[in-house]
Amino acid sequence: MTAKIIDGKAFAARIRGEVAHHVARLKADHGLTPGLAVVLVGEDPASEVYVGHKRKATVEAGMTSFEHRLPAETSEAELFSLIDRLNADPAVHGILCQFPVPAHLDERRTVARIDPAKDVDGLSVTNAGLLATGGDALVSCTPLGCLMLLRDQMGDLTGREAVVIGRSNLFGKPMAQLLLRENCTVTMAHSRTADLPDVCRRADILVAAVGRAEMVQGDWVKPGATVIDVGITRVPHPDRPGKTKLLGDCDFDSCAAVAGAITPVPGGVGPMTIACLLANTVTAACRATGLDAPAGLTA
Repeated sequence: MTAKIIDGKAFAARIRGEVAHHVARLKADHGLTPGLAVVLVGEDPASEVYVGHKRKATVEAGMTSFEHRLPAETSEAELFSLIDRLNADPAVHGILCQFPVPAHLDERRTVARIDPAKDVDGLSVTNAGLLATGGDALVSCTPLGCLMLLRDQMGDLTGREAVVIGRSNLFGKPMAQLLLRENCTVTMAHSRTADLPDVCRRADILVAAVGRAEMVQGDWVKPGATVIDVGITRVPHPDRPGKTKLLGDCDFDSCAAVAGAITPVPGGVGPMTIACLLANTVTAACRATGLDAPAGLTA
């Protein structure tokens, strides 16, 4: 068996197109332009790149981009003052603080300061609780993107057995909750799970997010399963000295020989994250004004 390669880049482009369509309708029908505010503290090079990508995608979708760059020495009080102003600004529907932040700032306290209704990263305790209890949460972008890919690939997920490797608050836990909502039977596994390969072999849906390059081997995969690889590890390139390459948590070649479908790294899950950030901003804007959020953009 040779797995179908799930093209996350193409699917993300489709989602961004849907976002742009809904934004145009919101402007035309309701005079509403969704606004996304991104806060960057310090000058982390990777964060600079991510913020640039987010700004470009926001503008291309027809939304308003509010970008706030603060020096690395910014105090917690100064950061929170900015967040408070953004919370109160009716033109801002989504707020995210790009992590990591400088060491003197606390990421959990920063997330907690953001109005949960504008927490488009889906990281707040409130949104985590709403997700766990069946409420209308803003869902963490990467798990939401994985769910969209799974729905597109498999259709109705009811009754499927799913294994999520990884228990992080950012991904593993919300991913498991989303799969439970889809009526899957879910096992949350991790690096200390006994007989982990045997647990994985039960899965119709195997989601790897443990952060160990190529840990999941082909003989861990149930024949015909759908494999979602969330891992990203940068390693020296074997053929290009001084260059690096990206590896996922799955050994791609051996897993692709067994699976029915699989996401590559890069080009699989990664492109979905910004697409779902835009989708969450539209959802937040609709909810803030009493409108129904577009069904295709939500969990």
